[in-house]
Amino acid sequence: MNKPIGGDRRDFIKLCSSAGVALACGGAAALAAPQAPAQAFPRALLVDTQGEPLRPEALPSGQAQIFFYPYRSTPCFLLDLGEALPGGAELQTETGVPYRWQGGVGPNRSVVAFSAICAHKLTHPSPMVSFIGYREQPVGFVNRAQQVERRGHVIQCCSEHSLYDPKRGAAVISGPAPQPLAAIELAFVDGAFHATGVYGGDLFARYFEQFGDRLQLEYAGDGYAEPAGEQCVVQPMEGYTRNLIRCG
Repeated sequence: MNKPIGGDRRDFIKLCSSAGVALACGGAAALAAPQAPAQAFPRALLVDTQGEPLRPEALPSGQAQIFFYPYRSTPCFLLDLGEALPGGAELQTETGVPYRWQGGVGPNRSVVAFSAICAHKLTHPSPMVSFIGYREQPVGFVNRAQQVERRGHVIQCCSEHSLYDPKRGAAVISGPAPQPLAAIELAFVDGAFHATGVYGGDLFARYFEQFGDRLQLEYAGDGYAEPAGEQCVVQPMEGYTRNLIRCG
C-alpha cells in the first residue's frame, strides 16, 4: 500500500502545512499578484456511477452531486446552477492571498465545483450524515449588516451556520467561516468534465490531521491520502449520505 507523501501521515501533514505557511509568509509578494494560480493536481475524468464520462445532460440543475478530489477522501460538491456564470469574483484566503474565481464550465458555463469541507470547523459529508449541503430553496440567515435575510441557491453548513454563495466562487455570505470554500478547477473537453486542480484556501492538511484516525478505518490505512486517481465517480448526495441535515 502506498504511503502519503513523505512516507507516513505525519510527514505528509507537515509537508502540506509548510506549503501553506510558505504561501502565507509570501506577504506582500502574494498580495501583489492579481490572481494566485490554481494548485495543480493530476487530471481526473469525472464519471457516472456506471463508469461512463459524465455528460452535461446527466447533471440535474439545482441538485448537489458529490465526488472525491484531489485525494481519495476529500469530498467535493458538483453543481449545475442553471445559468451562465462568467466568474471574475475577487476572493482571498484566510491568510490574505488573493485569487479570482474562474466561473462555470460546460456548454452553458453553469457547472461549478467546490470542496465540501467547511472553512470553519471542517464539517463535511460522510456516509452517515452531512451537515453541509446545497440549498436551492431560500433559507434564513443574518447577513453582514446584521439583518435577517432569506436566499436560495446557497451552500449551507448547519454546524455553525456558515453560508456560501456558489455563484460567486463560494464567497462567505454569513457565519463564522473565515474564507470561501476552496474551488475545484474544472475543464470541459470533448463533452466531458475533468478536475484539474484546486484554488483558494484548501484545508486538506488540517482535514487529514483532524479526521485521520477515522479515515484510516474507512480507507484501509493511509489510502485516504492517496491521489483520487484518473477517474472520480460522481453521485447524488442522497446516494452517498444517509442523513442530509437541513436548517434555517
